[in-house]
Amino acid sequence: MIVEIVGGADEVPEVRVVDVDDLGALHLALGEVTDGEADGLLRDAGLGRLEDATTGFLDVAALRAAAQPSATGADWSQRFDGMVEHARGKGWLSGDGTALQVHVESAAGA
Repeated sequence: MIVEIVGGADEVPEVRVVDVDDLGALHLALGEVTDGEADGLLRDAGLGRLEDATTGFLDVAALRAAAQPSATGADWSQRFDGMVEHARGKGWLSGDGTALQVHVESAAGA
């Protein structure tokens, strides 16, 4: 699953959740936005926040709500829960269990 922040010089940046059926990997992909813009967009969308240029935190409940309507597998919810538990085992889940730590990939180097 990928949380994208896309946009460019002529576009208003937006947050999108894509590849929702691929629960084997989760990352945040930034297009042509600054880190500050990305953080603000994530917060405005209620999906999370940017910690720094390489790390973000995504709200588990908000991510589920944004992704599930596009999911195609009948077992998606169980697989999503499995992804969260895998993250917990790796230390990638916040102490209160509400946020997933994710890697940030910048397509624009902004």
